[in-house]
Amino acid sequence: MTREGYAARCEELFAVGGFTKVRTVAESALEELGPDPVLYRWLGLAHAAEDEDDHDAEAEKVYRAGLARWPDDLGLLVSYLELCLRADEWTYPGRSARAARLKERIAVLAPAGSPEAARVEAAVGRAGRGYWQDFQESTASALAERAMVASHSADVAEALERGGQAPAHPEDLRAAEVAAALELLAGPWRAPLRLLVRYRVAAYAATFVLVLATNKALVLSGTVSFSVWGWFWYVPLLLADARLKRARLLARERVINAMEARHAATATTGG
Repeated sequence: MTREGYAARCEELFAVGGFTKVRTVAESALEELGPDPVLYRWLGLAHAAEDEDDHDAEAEKVYRAGLARWPDDLGLLVSYLELCLRADEWTYPGRSARAARLKERIAVLAPAGSPEAARVEAAVGRAGRGYWQDFQESTASALAERAMVASHSADVAEALERGGQAPAHPEDLRAAEVAAALELLAGPWRAPLRLLVRYRVAAYAATFVLVLATNKALVLSGTVSFSVWGWFWYVPLLLADARLKRARLLARERVINAMEARHAATATTGG
């Protein structure tokens, strides 16, 4: 297989969160074809995407090994810069300090208005945020996650209403998420969870009312002076959302496996 073919596989797998698979593909390609800056970049990105200290260290090794051979490769330079800007200056002072030199080198190689220059500006902007900006991004991320759960729940509710999921391509992540959710919600014992998913908005509204009513009733009755027992009404909803989250993870694994199967079939046929 060509370098371009391996890079395309890495890109597909990275897009669906298959970072472990990306590393496997990139390492296999490097072993088979020899050093290549694009493959080094994908290997480094797949480590950095895990957002863990050990993986960050491995990503840095990869980027430095690549830049030792191709010191002017913008893909490697910008990816390494993003890693260095993300590093904590107290825990990893050396890595953090290297960001300045990388910016200077990229500024020479990437003219203003180029995609690489835009990536540098975005990365520097993220690194220069204060507490309030971090808080805003965390809030936006949490809202985006809630919106994703709500969207997934709506898709599953629609499928439950239809009585099943229509056939879909095995690499269709959204369809795979719905199919996995239907499996995890199947069975007579999970009928209450299916009901909560189908009427999620109404269920949350009703639960909020139940929480307030329960806590107020317990306090007015003199049973307790302050009550949090009403919040237990949220447990079934949390269980339903946990099923949906697990379904999304399961769906990602299935899509990645489907991609891997297609790649293996293509390699066998020589396509």
